[in-house]
Amino acid sequence: MGSPGLSNSATATRVGISEPISTGGPTEFDVIKSRELEKFLADAGLYESHEEAIRREEVLGRLDQIVKKWVKNISSAKGFNEQLVQEANAKIFTFGSYRLGVHGPGADIDTLCVGPKHASRNEDFFGELYRMLAEMPEVQELHPVPDAHVPVMKFKFSGVSIDLLYANVALWVIPEDLDVSQESILQNVDEQTVRSLNGCRVTDQILRLVPNIQTFRTTLRCMRLWAKRRGVYSNVTGFLGGINWALLVARICQLYPNALPSMLLSRFFRVYNMWRWPNPVMLCPIQEGSLGLPFWDPRKNYKDRLHLMPIITPAYPCMNSSYNVSISTLRVMMEEFQRGNEICEAIEASQSRWDILFEPFAFFEAHKNYLQMDIASETEEDLRNWKGWVESRIRLLTLKIERDTNGVLQCHPHPGEFSDKSKPFHHSYFMGLRRKQGTNPQEGEQFDIRLTVEDFKRDVYAYSFWKPSMWIHISHVKRKDIPNFVFPGGVRPSHSTKSTAESRSVPKPRGSNSPQAAISRRKRKQDEINKGISLIDSSSTSVSASDASLLDERRAKRQFEADVADTLSNVKCPENLSGDGPEVTGIVKSTSPAKPSSTSCGSSLGTTTMKKPVIEQSLQPIVSHQGSLDLLDGIGGVQLKSEVQDNDKDREIKLSEFFITEQALGAAIEGEGSSIQQIGDLEELEPLELTASTAVASTSTRVPAQKPLIRFNFTSLAKATSNSAS
Repeated sequence: MGSPGLSNSATATRVGISEPISTGGPTEFDVIKSRELEKFLADAGLYESHEEAIRREEVLGRLDQIVKKWVKNISSAKGFNEQLVQEANAKIFTFGSYRLGVHGPGADIDTLCVGPKHASRNEDFFGELYRMLAEMPEVQELHPVPDAHVPVMKFKFSGVSIDLLYANVALWVIPEDLDVSQESILQNVDEQTVRSLNGCRVTDQILRLVPNIQTFRTTLRCMRLWAKRRGVYSNVTGFLGGINWALLVARICQLYPNALPSMLLSRFFRVYNMWRWPNPVMLCPIQEGSLGLPFWDPRKNYKDRLHLMPIITPAYPCMNSSYNVSISTLRVMMEEFQRGNEICEAIEASQSRWDILFEPFAFFEAHKNYLQMDIASETEEDLRNWKGWVESRIRLLTLKIERDTNGVLQCHPHPGEFSDKSKPFHHSYFMGLRRKQGTNPQEGEQFDIRLTVEDFKRDVYAYSFWKPSMWIHISHVKRKDIPNFVFPGGVRPSHSTKSTAESRSVPKPRGSNSPQAAISRRKRKQDEINKGISLIDSSSTSVSASDASLLDERRAKRQFEADVADTLSNVKCPENLSGDGPEVTGIVKSTSPAKPSSTSCGSSLGTTTMKKPVIEQSLQPIVSHQGSLDLLDGIGGVQLKSEVQDNDKDREIKLSEFFITEQALGAAIEGEGSSIQQIGDLEELEPLELTASTAVASTSTRVPAQKPLIRFNFTSLAKATSNSAS
């Protein structure tokens, strides 16, 4: 399992696609800070009790017995002989947070049922097994989702939440010692089975690829708590989910194999604050495999080129686990990484505390304008189904708003719902709205996104199991008009003077007004504990340091840059992938940001120059309603092709055109904040799912027409309007 200190495997072999940035062991300061961090996690209630752990094991054992009985029943019903019925078997595996060992009290358990080839998904799993579970008194809130991207059955078993997936593999009998990590398990199965199996396969591979499992777990617990409190833990709304955070943390563990959790947490924010997206994060080289299954390859797959924050799964077939990330949500996360980095620097300087890092994000103080989305139904079961469907579509509203405003208007979805106790079977969702940074607001300029909202609602009402009692309403609300039920206890807090920028600000340490303190903070950002450099010495540097001390810091900076460049330049393309060479070459040039045009709502793509295949995307009709914005207007200095010829020449694009050598990370160290600035350069890379026609049968005959006027003025809120059209 690994120990809190050094790991033998960490020092013996290299883990990952490159050499570590630092193999240095922990200092006394690291040990102290890691103990403080672990105490903070325990005080936050992140560890389940012994009794609850035993109850989970009992539930899993009971569930395993149920699926074994189920498969024997259906084998008998299908006329198999007595011997085959006796040998018929199914097996339960766990994955996700429970398998990784980072689950907390009350967390659900991600489980996978592996059954034989004759046990079908629709008829047997969602049919017979569903009926068996529905008849059991210990099973509550049984909710099948057969049409999901990964079909799942959700329920509570003796109070323990279970997400049960199904994979029927090409075997007549499932052995008890079945190893799902073997590639052969994927032979002759459908796509849903591949996706279901990969949950277990990816989780097991992560545990194999981290140098020290115990420090990985503690660091991941920290990041999960941090992401939830800062409002960036939600794959469905366009942020990152559990597997994404696990992969990001695992990569940091590879780069610092002998570090303790306190240092790993600090380096997490430092590295990803400088990361040059859309460079992918990978734990191991991408393998093409022998089964011919599709995998993440931006050279051949046009859609893969549009991913903004690729985090690649390590198990074959390697896929991007973070395809839901949008321009808006990426910017929010990058701002949070920057804040986390600043606080960790202050903690290393003994000028801040862990609880400051984990402070909840004041979502309803961060923006002046919000969208409020209300959904309701008549029964609890209908609301549960309707809620699941609507939540799976919220991400599309963000993409549509970005699309129809040319990326000028950006969204910040809240990853959770709110309920007004006075309204049964009713939920509300909120999305903050703000102008893209770097654009010049025009006096009196307003954003009218009524047609965008109507377009989104048509998509939502296209739900296959829609009922007349299911409805959705979207309206624009200002910060002062946010309903009270979203606040703890239903009480609106006293008026805060914090601005939007201050909601992510870091308390200034003592002496921060000194010019020397500013220099010290910037230099300390580059400082790296490597090859004998002491963290305690670094943290105790005085703000009135002498020129000799500053010179030492500059040397440490240069050493860090050299180490990063040397380490990350060793990244190779998968040698078994077609291409003109294994070496990874850079494709991004840092230039002066182009000034936004005063006559255009769009922004220039001048900060980052990328290869044409990335930005020359299809602009087929992506808006189906009259009066929508033409995306060709206002894109300064960039001419986009109306079509992309997906011919053999395009398919032979080098993978190196989509992988920036990780030397670019070293270059990014030199310019503070450049990684955030770059996000705006990806504005025109829209997901292909929005390029298809959005025409859906009108729902006007099913529900009353709802046309909220959502127009607001960012330069003068007094002029903003929020009228409802009849």
